[in-house]
Amino acid sequence: MATTINHPHNTSVEKNRFAPTALIIGLSILLLVAAYFGYSFRQLAYEQKRIKEDYSLSNNITFGIFSVDKWGEKISSVVDRRVKGFNLTAKQKTEMRKQVEKELHGLVNKAVAEVTKPQKSLVGKLKKFAFKSFVDVSELHAQVPSFAKTIILKITSPTSLKKIKGIASSKVDELEAQTYDRTDTTITTVERNIYRKYHVDNEASFDRVVQARLAKIKKASLSYALGMLGCVTIALVLWLFLRKQVQLHVTLFIMSILFAIILLIVGVTSPIIEVDARMQSLEFAFLGDKIAFTNQVLFFQSKSILGIIGTLIEQPKPDAVLVGVLLLIFVVILPLLRLVARGIHVSCSHLFGSRTVLRFMAFDLGKWDMADVMVVGIAMTYIGLNGILKSQLSGLNMENDTLKTVTANNSALQLGFFIFVIYVVYSIVLSYILKRIDERNGPC
Repeated sequence: MATTINHPHNTSVEKNRFAPTALIIGLSILLLVAAYFGYSFRQLAYEQKRIKEDYSLSNNITFGIFSVDKWGEKISSVVDRRVKGFNLTAKQKTEMRKQVEKELHGLVNKAVAEVTKPQKSLVGKLKKFAFKSFVDVSELHAQVPSFAKTIILKITSPTSLKKIKGIASSKVDELEAQTYDRTDTTITTVERNIYRKYHVDNEASFDRVVQARLAKIKKASLSYALGMLGCVTIALVLWLFLRKQVQLHVTLFIMSILFAIILLIVGVTSPIIEVDARMQSLEFAFLGDKIAFTNQVLFFQSKSILGIIGTLIEQPKPDAVLVGVLLLIFVVILPLLRLVARGIHVSCSHLFGSRTVLRFMAFDLGKWDMADVMVVGIAMTYIGLNGILKSQLSGLNMENDTLKTVTANNSALQLGFFIFVIYVVYSIVLSYILKRIDERNGPC
């Protein structure tokens, strides 16, 4: 009977073949998960940007504090409330009655003086004689208080007050219609389109929907970012467990580079900084009431690294275009070329005739890779810009008897910036690993 003997050498060969395959499959699944997290994170980042842009457009200071139409609406509303709520107190009625009495006494005196003055004509003399014979002036003055009381009662009756309020309101509306700055049509169009987009019909509902969506997006974005970071962390931890499995290092390094490419793409395409300056509230005292504006956006911009580069390249100034091109080369293209060159170098590909070029791209090109410099530049820009905004906005804060303004600086670094920072750190770790592999293996 034939006996099958498992040679130790064959078992070792099978293990050596299975281990790289299992590692590739496991890391490929992890890579797909990281790519999904990165894609979802980027989509949410741009959805957040679009929502904030819509909100900043709807609440732009041009359509609020700087709009004569808005001021007209608010002033008219205050005046209407004051007119409709107008009622005379007993003290005011007494003062009015006294004033009416004074005027009536004056009219009586004027009429008496007119009739009793020297007359030249016969008719005038007869009128004067009749007036002195039949009219008692003191009796007329005695009847003035009762006439004044009747007049005040008539004027202050509910029907008369209603008519007076109606006349006053119509005049206010007429004045409002004559005061405009031609932005009313634009404001209405913008609000109608934005409200339709978010399925709301007023400002309060729009604010609630926006705040709810932004809170949901912030939570989900953080989850996706942490998930992506978790996948990268697992790939790095594997180096600790497999540090003695030299035959797996090439496979693991190639897969690690793919993780770095995902981080780089997400980092340069997602918003990294958000500049948001607002007039949080403005309260103006008018006729004992307050005219208020809230969340008036002075300036809003949200940019990714590629967005910043694109903005610079689109400028008509040659120096701005040059800076944009340099950033594109040293922050996006060169880091990507370095990652590809490292993968080719470690896998000992013979596609390149000159190993010197390959080693230069994998090692020496790092001197021109400015991704780490970009991180410092963005951080310093944010710190400087934040300081300038706070200084300028603080000058707009004021409070006195008639006016109160409160500004807010909501500028912040976005999660995309921290993803880019993670890429830079991860790239440094890969550089260290590459040197160790190169020292151990020597020339390909």
